[in-house]
Amino acid sequence: MIKMSQAVVSAVLASAGLFGGTALADSEPVEPAGSGRVTAAVVDRPQIAVMGEGVISVTPDVMRLDTGVEVRRPTASEAFTAARTAADALTRALLAAGVAARDLRTDELSLGPEYKEYPTVSGYRAAQGVEAIIRNIDSADDVVDAVAAVGEAVRLNGVSFEVSDNRVPLKAAREIAFRDAQLRAVQYARLAGRRLGIPLEISEQSVTPPTPRFSAASADKASISPGRRNVSVSVKLVYELE
Repeated sequence: MIKMSQAVVSAVLASAGLFGGTALADSEPVEPAGSGRVTAAVVDRPQIAVMGEGVISVTPDVMRLDTGVEVRRPTASEAFTAARTAADALTRALLAAGVAARDLRTDELSLGPEYKEYPTVSGYRAAQGVEAIIRNIDSADDVVDAVAAVGEAVRLNGVSFEVSDNRVPLKAAREIAFRDAQLRAVQYARLAGRRLGIPLEISEQSVTPPTPRFSAASADKASISPGRRNVSVSVKLVYELE
């Protein structure tokens, strides 16, 4: 066991602040918690952070047509041959309707048995899917009519619409979002009795690519309508308040 004199123990406790002795002359006083005193070193200039949103509505200029052929025959070879023949006729019809060869893509090729009562095979089903990109939407109805005229093997599985170049609407949406945030900041600064200072931070929070916004088509227009799509951008601005 290590023994220490009372004088040594008192000196150690006093230096650690654990004994009722006096503080050293050059030590800084500790501010008690909750005193409310804030030193100048941690005071920041007042700021305001706001969000702005910009939305632009655009008309899609590209249509994707999901189509293909499907046949059933007694044997696998007959089904596959019939499907390839029908797919060739479909491709020629799409090309004749103005779809470019580079805008055609095979997206399915299948062959399999069908059962009357398993495991008894009743025949074979063969299918070949084709995706066609129609860049002139005004011709969309003509393309669909040409596909339907190919024959009973043809299947129309649906359409979707796109905006080929998002850069222009996104640029406009960013400008609207910035002005929206700026106007909000000015209003809040005025309500607080302050003036808006310089922007300290500008950060783009989210960008939403074109999303569908459906609208009714007029009766005298084509039956296939791309409707409208919304492009949106949100931005965060942080301003200094004066």
